[in-house]
Amino acid sequence: MTTNYSNLGQILVIIPVLNEEETITGVVQSLQSYSLTNILVVDNGSTDQSVSKAQAAGAQVIVEPIPGYGRACWRGLQQVSPDIEWVLFCDGDGSDDLSSLPQFFAKMADFDLILGNRRATATGRSTMTAVQNFGNWLATFLIGLGWGHWYQDLGPLRLIRCSALEQIQMQDRGFGWTVEMQARAIECGLRVWELPVGYRRRQGGRSKISGTLSGSIQAGTVILSTLGRLYLRRWGDGVVDGGEKRDRGDKEDKEDKGDKEDSPHEKIFTTMHENSFIRVSASPPPRVSFQVRGDKGDWVIGKNQRLFLWFSALLLLLGTVLIIPYGDFRQVEAVPRFWLGIGVMSCGFVLSWLLRSVNGAWFWGVAILTRLLLIPMYPGDDIWRYLWEGYIQLQGFSPYELAPNAAELVPYRTPWWSLINHPGVTAIYPPITQLGFRVLAAITPGVALFKVGFILADLLVCWLLSRRFGYQKTLLYAWNPLIIYSFAGGGHYDSWFILPLVAAWLMFDYSSQVERWIKSALLLGVSVAVKWMSLPILSFLVWRGFRQMGIVKAVMLLLCGFLPLALSAVQFCHNGECPLIPTSSGFVSHGRSAELIPHLVGRIWEASRKVNWIYLFPLGLSGIWLLLRSKTFEQFAQWYFFVLLILSPIIHAWYFAWIVPFAVPTSNLGVRLVSISSFIYFVLQYNMAQGNYDWYLSDGQRFWLWLPFLLGWFWIRELKIEN
Repeated sequence: MTTNYSNLGQILVIIPVLNEEETITGVVQSLQSYSLTNILVVDNGSTDQSVSKAQAAGAQVIVEPIPGYGRACWRGLQQVSPDIEWVLFCDGDGSDDLSSLPQFFAKMADFDLILGNRRATATGRSTMTAVQNFGNWLATFLIGLGWGHWYQDLGPLRLIRCSALEQIQMQDRGFGWTVEMQARAIECGLRVWELPVGYRRRQGGRSKISGTLSGSIQAGTVILSTLGRLYLRRWGDGVVDGGEKRDRGDKEDKEDKGDKEDSPHEKIFTTMHENSFIRVSASPPPRVSFQVRGDKGDWVIGKNQRLFLWFSALLLLLGTVLIIPYGDFRQVEAVPRFWLGIGVMSCGFVLSWLLRSVNGAWFWGVAILTRLLLIPMYPGDDIWRYLWEGYIQLQGFSPYELAPNAAELVPYRTPWWSLINHPGVTAIYPPITQLGFRVLAAITPGVALFKVGFILADLLVCWLLSRRFGYQKTLLYAWNPLIIYSFAGGGHYDSWFILPLVAAWLMFDYSSQVERWIKSALLLGVSVAVKWMSLPILSFLVWRGFRQMGIVKAVMLLLCGFLPLALSAVQFCHNGECPLIPTSSGFVSHGRSAELIPHLVGRIWEASRKVNWIYLFPLGLSGIWLLLRSKTFEQFAQWYFFVLLILSPIIHAWYFAWIVPFAVPTSNLGVRLVSISSFIYFVLQYNMAQGNYDWYLSDGQRFWLWLPFLLGWFWIRELKIEN
């Protein structure tokens, strides 16, 4: 097959290759059939016959020994001669459908970058794996948020002018190569076209990215890190006011001059997407100043705000990277190095308190990157129980009836069974949680997947809060090191119960819909069926319903609140019994760790250390007082969690995450401070690694954990930083 285009000799084809001996000959010959003669194969460390077969097919071969997709592409660009005007990138595994190349050639006169869009064709979408589809969607979605251009794919088949590559100045040397090219193309004002192309399953070899979970996570992390770097560079001198771009001085000058045409810095280019036209502004973000009101007056701190934003984001990301290798607290050196990374993250978190505004690109870039970076981190030991309880449900057993060390379950023990905590205790997590564990385990009982499930709920909480209170206030939750570690690093499932609880709160306090009562009750019921701690908040909803609508409506709300629990518990109930709480276990009856009031009481009354249930009485009395005093869902929930935390005999660091969402509207100082001081809790892990199994904080450690929380909580009016 030949083409009618006379300038195809000005195209250099670059094919990165790693062990593609089964396919590279066919790829080279297919390219040659379209009159492409300048074909360069960049071998990236193949151990098979890829090099010899490529040479035999007529391709030039060079070697790039340093691994990395971007590294191989960059090495190929070093071979571009002066007579080359275009570069075509394609894969060597035979997955690219090259039959669309004539359409690429037909668009060369009108565009600078022509991309193969696999997701625009039915065969392309069906051939791509679930990991590929999700990764492409997420990356293009984030590009859309940051650059305003909504790509559909990050496909490997792409044709670009050499002059455009000079403008872009590619920096990435890994899996972020494609995403950097597409984001920078928008910044540089290039004319971009996405062309629907077919896609095939790789014809040989094994995928280094989508073929393995670890490879997918690695590629995703690199791509998101690349986007984060590009976000920082793009928005570093830009607006941080929620995405609103303003430059009044330039606007006024332009109006005074009567200039109606676009200036060179406001170049508008048009890209065609299938049958649509999208207008994208290529102008650089304008510089602005920020007005902050303080006790001594107003002053302009535009430069300081940019510095705060940069350093806050960088410290959060740096701290996240630092803690990744130190999640296994059984190692003696892990906790001190973990604290170092958390300290760096905490500095970034504190700097975020000084920001008066932040835009969506910064907000989501840091929130998503920090969480995804922690997926490979060794998790807390709770997650092994999550995996186990999901796994044994698939084997036909109820985790409420059989503890992990039950004799009946011995044949089903997994390689990680020994890591399960409290193996002699049956399940303590409510039934909807168990169903969630079962669904994830049915896909694969793996740590990474479970973490992704917790992160998705966590990010949805960020979304709900930011929609209601804005990006700046929601930084208290989204950029909080305790939140980031608890769900993404430690792998604790508490984000599942926080999500419906926050949704119920926002529905009740901020919606005028008549049906908000029922919706809030149902959402709150879901939260209760995920974690028991939400149950007392249901009493607030029922009480308010009784006060405003009478006993019938109150009973209806109560039934709605218990409906999710009842429906999800049915499958775990047999012979009239539903053993959902292991009340006979020592963990439930007298477990202790870093508690406050129970510890103080225990100093006076030693016998109280063995009976946790006695604290239900002061908690109940506090709940009644809060019912009478609270006017909003937020007030009740915030104070309820405060009382619960100081009264609870069992306290873990991530429990403080429960109260964080409710502190967002007021920027509660106590919650901000305990988000940092709570990491003192991990001295318990450090002691255990050294052979000290006394799971109990000293008085001094307990003092420094709780004091910031209490001082900040009660002195909030005096110490409040005005927003």
